[in-house]
Amino acid sequence: MSAVLRITRRFSRSLVSATTRGYASKRKAQPDPNAVPLDQAISILKAYEVGQPRQTVELHVHCTPEKGQPPIRGSCILPRAYRSDVTVVVFAEGEKAKEAQAAGADFVGGEELVNKVRDGEIKFDKCLSTPEMLPKVAKIARMLGPKGLMPTVNKGTVTSDILDAVRYSKNSQDFRADKAYIVHTGVAKVGFTVDEIKNNVGTVMESIRANAKGSKTKFISRVFLSSTRAPGILVADA
Repeated sequence: MSAVLRITRRFSRSLVSATTRGYASKRKAQPDPNAVPLDQAISILKAYEVGQPRQTVELHVHCTPEKGQPPIRGSCILPRAYRSDVTVVVFAEGEKAKEAQAAGADFVGGEELVNKVRDGEIKFDKCLSTPEMLPKVAKIARMLGPKGLMPTVNKGTVTSDILDAVRYSKNSQDFRADKAYIVHTGVAKVGFTVDEIKNNVGTVMESIRANAKGSKTKFISRVFLSSTRAPGILVADA
């Protein structure tokens, strides 16, 4: 076989391979035909939940993190809060304990409260601590840590500004991804207006994207909206 023929065949194979890769790339870039705009997804949920305005609208965000991605978690203040039953525990003593009570904390105390939590006597959603109480709270770190409740400086849940911390905890929405890098979180009630639900979804999505180590546009692969009786609806523009 001549050298010219070998080069020609090699070039032809390379051209076919490149063309095939190009087509594959284009296919991947096309939007999922099953995805619907956020407005439509909300309307579908409302249709499933007719007469059930108190049902929760849930957001399920599939993330595709880059190598070395830190844990995906955070909190944000929703434009319209949908939970009024958030139970907050504050480990504090003296004046800081009084500030926590004035701000609306549900359980406030020192070492005696640590013991009650250790013994499973109280249930709660969020946990705060003053820096002075942290060494005592560390005794139950193995209990609080796996639940995402252990106070830490990085999360802002170990603070001397107890007044603002309690108010924030009462109104903020926390989220964290599971082992499959999927964030599951409530965002609204079905009875909210379409715009109110959209604003809440946008706020949570922005907070999740802030976790991205690299490109924020590639960080999220799929977003689903669901409710108690409605199926998961793939959203095209969340």
